Amino acid sequence: MTFLSDRPLTRARAITCAATNQFVTPGLGSLMGKRWIAGIGQIILSSVGCGLILVWFFKVLMQYYGQISGDVKPHPVSWIGETGLILFVVSWLWSGVTSFGLLRETAKVNMKSMEKFAAPPVQKSDAARVVLALDTLPDWEKTGDVIARTFQFKDFPAAMDFTNAVAELAEQAQHHPDIDVRWNKVTLALTTHDAGGLTEKDFALARQCDALALR
Repeated sequence: MTFLSDRPLTRARAITCAATNQFVTPGLGSLMGKRWIAGIGQIILSSVGCGLILVWFFKVLMQYYGQISGDVKPHPVSWIGETGLILFVVSWLWSGVTSFGLLRETAKVNMKSMEKFAAPPVQKSDAARVVLALDTLPDWEKTGDVIARTFQFKDFPAAMDFTNAVAELAEQAQHHPDIDVRWNKVTLALTTHDAGGLTEKDFALARQCDALALR
């Protein structure tokens, strides 16, 4: 049968299982999600519950027609219907818990998949690459594993406009320099802490900041 196949549990399939549990038959979606024990238990409870409700309905009808004919004396049968309703509600709630577990499982799987396809960590540039990169950035100075440059503007508002523009660039690149503002002077210092030194991310952002200062 299709719902008992060996297909892996995806997010869409988990949603289908949950919808089947909550809106079609409690337990059926659990079986679709390969929760065998829970699914069988939920189906048994829901089936017994539905059966008791049908028995209650049949007995109520029989008593009703018996009263009309005068052949049957009424006796309490509501407990049958109440028991059936309780069993069905329990199976529905139980299947809801199973559905939540299925959705949570696929959420974890999706997160692990995203981690697998995440960008690899940035590698620290070797000495030769650093020298070549600094040749294209004559206004930047290297001190240890940090490159820095001081930009000078006509006044404080111009310096702050530049600082705000740098902050926007840094946020887009998810790479944030140290910024020191002294009236009309802005000093930027760049290094990649995660890589333990200078990387291409530092030089790329430095070039963008140089271009920004020329506007």
